[in-house]
Amino acid sequence: MTKRSAMKTITLGEREIREAVTMSEAIDAVRRGFADLAGGAFEMPTRTALRDGQFLVMAAHHRPTASAMIKTLSVNFARRPAIAGTVTWTETGRPDHLVADAAPVTALRTGAAVGVATDLLAAPEAGRLTLIGAGAQAPDQVRAVHTVRPLSRLTVVDADPRRARDLVETLAPELAEVELCTADDPESAVRDAEIVCCATNATSPLFPESALPAQVHVNAIGAYRPTMRELPDELLAGSTVVVDELDAVLEESGEIIHALESGALTREALTELGTALTAASPEYGKRTVFKTVGVAVQDWALARLLAEKFLH
Repeated sequence: MTKRSAMKTITLGEREIREAVTMSEAIDAVRRGFADLAGGAFEMPTRTALRDGQFLVMAAHHRPTASAMIKTLSVNFARRPAIAGTVTWTETGRPDHLVADAAPVTALRTGAAVGVATDLLAAPEAGRLTLIGAGAQAPDQVRAVHTVRPLSRLTVVDADPRRARDLVETLAPELAEVELCTADDPESAVRDAEIVCCATNATSPLFPESALPAQVHVNAIGAYRPTMRELPDELLAGSTVVVDELDAVLEESGEIIHALESGALTREALTELGTALTAASPEYGKRTVFKTVGVAVQDWALARLLAEKFLH
C-alpha cells in the first residue's frame, strides 16, 4: 500500500503575516521576483478583472521552483478594508499549501515594489516624502520608502484631513526622528518633495507637472483601471518612466494609456522594473516615475516568503 503524506494547510491572518515579515524582507523578496520575471522565470497571465475591477484574479507560476500563487479579491472603496480576499500558495510535489489574507499581503507587496523602485530611482540623499492618499495602502508606502531612503520629513495629504492626521499619529512611533506634518493641497505639498507617493483612487491628475521640483522621484500605485489617473501627461513625457510590467500597464493604467493616446509618451519610453534592475544606474538630477498597477509576481514573492517561514 502506498503511503500518502497528510496534507497540511496553513491559514494566516493579518497578525501572523505582519509579525512574520519585515518590510526589508518584503523588499528583498519582491526585488528577486522582478529580476526573475525579467529573466523569463515566470508564467504570468494578465490578471482577470470583473465588474470593472471590483473582482480581481491573479496567478503566477515560477518555473524554477515549480511553485504557484493564486490571488482572488474584491475591491470596494466604500468599505473598510477596501480589499478582501485570499492568497493561495502551492508547490508541485508538496502536499502542503498556504492560504493568506489578501489585504495585508497586497499592502506589503505594493509597498515593497515601491521600495524596490525608490531604491533604484530616487537620489541617494532623498529624504523628504510627500504622500498623497491616507488609505489602507498608505502606511506601507511610507515604511517601504523609509526602509530604503531614511526620511527626514513626511507630509501627508488626503481629501479627508482627519484621515491624514490619523495616519501621521499611527506612524509617529515608527518615525521618531522624522518631521511629520499634514497638508491640505497636493500641489503645494509636492513643491519641495524629493519623493512623492500617490495612493488614491483619483480619476484625474492630482497635481500639475509644474508643481514638482526639477529633481524628484514619483511613485504612483493608486490607479489600476483605465478610467483612473493620478499623474499628468506632462510629467510622464519629461521623466524616466519605469513600470512594473508592460502588458499590465498597457491594459490597466489610466495614466499610461492616456499619455500614449495623447502622444505624450511612446511604448519605447517605458522600461520594466525587472529590466531596470539590471541596467545602468539612472541619471540623478532628473525626474523619475514608477508606475505600478500591481502584478502577480509581487504576491508570489510574498507568498513564497511566508511559505518559507511557515511550511518549510
